[in-house]
Amino acid sequence: MKQVTAHGRLLAQPLAFGIAMAVFGGLAHAKNLTEASGLLETVGDPNESQFMKDVGLKIGGWINAGISTNFNSSPGNYNGPVTFGDRTAEPQVNQIYLYVQRAVNTEGDSWDIGGRFDFMYGTDAVFTQAYGSPSGHWDLNLTNERFYNIALPQAYAEIFAPIGNGITMKIGHFYTIIGNEVVTAPDNFFYSHAYTMQYGEPFTHTGVLLSYPVTPNITVMGGGTTASDFAGWDGAWDKGLGNWAFLGGVTWTSDDKGSSVAATATSGSISEHDNNNWSLYSLVGKHDIIEGLHYTIQHDHGWAGKIGTDGGDAEWYGVNQYLTYDIQEDLGVGIRAEWFRDDDGVRVFSPARQLGALPAASYYAITAGVNWKPLKWLTVRPNVRYDWSDKAEAFNNGGANVGYAGNRQDQVLVSTDVVLMF
Repeated sequence: MKQVTAHGRLLAQPLAFGIAMAVFGGLAHAKNLTEASGLLETVGDPNESQFMKDVGLKIGGWINAGISTNFNSSPGNYNGPVTFGDRTAEPQVNQIYLYVQRAVNTEGDSWDIGGRFDFMYGTDAVFTQAYGSPSGHWDLNLTNERFYNIALPQAYAEIFAPIGNGITMKIGHFYTIIGNEVVTAPDNFFYSHAYTMQYGEPFTHTGVLLSYPVTPNITVMGGGTTASDFAGWDGAWDKGLGNWAFLGGVTWTSDDKGSSVAATATSGSISEHDNNNWSLYSLVGKHDIIEGLHYTIQHDHGWAGKIGTDGGDAEWYGVNQYLTYDIQEDLGVGIRAEWFRDDDGVRVFSPARQLGALPAASYYAITAGVNWKPLKWLTVRPNVRYDWSDKAEAFNNGGANVGYAGNRQDQVLVSTDVVLMF
């Protein structure tokens, strides 16, 4: 096992400090397994200690683990271009996730300072690396394991300024505001991810982002992100400081919170050494049709100059639709239908798993699943997914050979995962 760098230990100190202070600050009364909303509450929730309340800190996290079965023969145990849960017949610990946070008070009339630090270990970590820094400099590779890694997907300061309706500013490394699905496992309905999230959008940014509520229904966001590579996508702290990209958007939410529309975008030069533009916009609409029945539609469109296989411009775009129904408080069902177009064969690939280049193609997927919460802190998410492509033979890939494009144009994937909340 490789040793943790001094820089890595320094980055982990805020999380360790917050946990230690919570423990020594006195714990709240423990709850039983059926009463607790998180496992920490079964031993006495540290967030209810007087110290944590006094300083406004909160610690939390989860464990996400799952397994998938690919009904195609897959000699490399690889689930084609389906990333995150991308291994077949192999249990995966996707996320062991910890965070410490001090949320700012956005309701007051005084300045406030907070921030957040996140730590992730598991098979998902390799997809959320901050690219642009040498290995082990920001995100860490602590083992010789092929699939398990460490990522620090968020580390930012947050400032609230009581100007007008109140301005909130993030400074540091943070998750993207673009799209519908997110990296954090408990915040998605399905275990697997849509192509737009996997290949069409950034996961994280490094820079500055401001948020301002124009009215109780409308919020605008805007800022700049460093562009170490891919015009501000998944960039590191100390790279791309000479090249900044725009990140921003606007959201509208109805008075009853039953409908919303979000329009977000990012645009900038590809890198410090490449002035060609790289841009993306995303539109997400949500509506509660009736009580318990939720509909979401998403459209993404991205393009980049002179990165195509023929040296020309490249485009990618798609549409996702989601329909979920809350049968009861602890049980829900859902379906996702998606189409993603990689118009120039430059987006659908997996650098972490070395899936080789694929031709221009459209990708389709239908996923059906269940969310069951036998306990407040435990979610079980079985789902079945059918993927197919009109041209690319992207499935049944051994997963180890760059340039090997598989020999099937479809696959059936059955998966189940669990999320245990701390």
